[in-house]
Amino acid sequence: MHGEPPTVSPADIRFPRRTLRAGAPREVGLLAEPIRRMRADLETYLSPTADHPEHPAYAGAAVLAAKDGVVVGRTAVGKAVRYGAVGVELPAGQQVAARPDTIFDLASVSKLFTAVAVLQQVERGRVDLDAPLARYLPEFAVGGKGDVTARHLLTHAGGLPADLPLWRDHPDPPARLAAALTVPLLPGAGPGQQYLYSDLGLIALGELAHRVTGVRLDAAVRAGITGPLSMVDTGYSPPADERGRIAATEYLTAPPRGLIRGEVHDENAWSLGGVAGHAGVFSTVDDLAVFCQTLLNGGEYKGRRILRADTVRSMLINYNSHLASPESRRGLGFELNKRWYMDGLSSPVTFGHTGFTGTSIVIDPLSHSFVILLTNRVHPDRAWGSSNNARRAVARNLAEAMHAAFHREVQGGLTAGRLT
Repeated sequence: MHGEPPTVSPADIRFPRRTLRAGAPREVGLLAEPIRRMRADLETYLSPTADHPEHPAYAGAAVLAAKDGVVVGRTAVGKAVRYGAVGVELPAGQQVAARPDTIFDLASVSKLFTAVAVLQQVERGRVDLDAPLARYLPEFAVGGKGDVTARHLLTHAGGLPADLPLWRDHPDPPARLAAALTVPLLPGAGPGQQYLYSDLGLIALGELAHRVTGVRLDAAVRAGITGPLSMVDTGYSPPADERGRIAATEYLTAPPRGLIRGEVHDENAWSLGGVAGHAGVFSTVDDLAVFCQTLLNGGEYKGRRILRADTVRSMLINYNSHLASPESRRGLGFELNKRWYMDGLSSPVTFGHTGFTGTSIVIDPLSHSFVILLTNRVHPDRAWGSSNNARRAVARNLAEAMHAAFHREVQGGLTAGRLT
């Protein structure tokens, strides 16, 4: 922990504007050894470990860490493509090494792009976060959802089920979207009364962005986020000519998709045409670094503003504090203070998100730092395990680089008689 006062809040955050550049840890007051250790720690999980004994945690990974606008660590380990069918390694010549510019399926980290797209429409006066979502999506009112708002869905307190097998139970994208929008509330789950992480709520928000902008979610994200920020490797349904840089995910037999590479892994997003509010975005650590720095800058990067600073602050308020559950800590789209993957970077205003494919971002506005981890942990089988230990390791590495440097400075001051 940083030793911040327990009352720290988004109002305390300052947004100095910085442009990313590569540099040494010492340039921003960090110790180099914990940053160097990131690569060794990630390499550990390329093989089975004592707490993960049956399989590697992932085939490949890329990581990027930055503080005060300086990228202090950027590397990749393992393979973007290692297996064909489940458990069958490809010949060495057909395997593909992971690189720092490898494009990964972000899975639920995609939800952050949906959240920003919706909040951009709030800023434009087209969406009221506290109005019934049915004002914009009339069919959403069915099933007792007439009082559910966009704020409820952004904080996963809307009372919706976690998920439905849309891909299996409905014949085409229009029918699948209709089923997602008309799902009834869970029994006894009034809006705002309980926390349940829901993909269906983000599918509805993706459609909200579509309806109020008049363009599909992927076009709204491109026009409002990735285009202005020049995130050239970020988007839905990556082009075929980039396939050589894309990490493979799972080998699926149900639905019978075989080895997935270059298509979204999530079955529902795939069945909706690859574009959905809960999943579907692909990106690299470099592009996501621009996204993270934009948020640390208060919504602006290189003179291009995607959100107002007050909107960014509003995303970092825990709207579920009345639910008194650590897992329910949610801002507008962001998870807050989740030590299980944020580790030593945790604070009441540390924000981030994870993705099912093994991805995560952690952004600490108190130290103006962030760490991004992208893995293909579902390659070749989602049941092989979790990347949580690796998520914690890279966050801990960055935190220790800051903490160890601080303690070394204090000790040096004591030795020199400068401190009392």
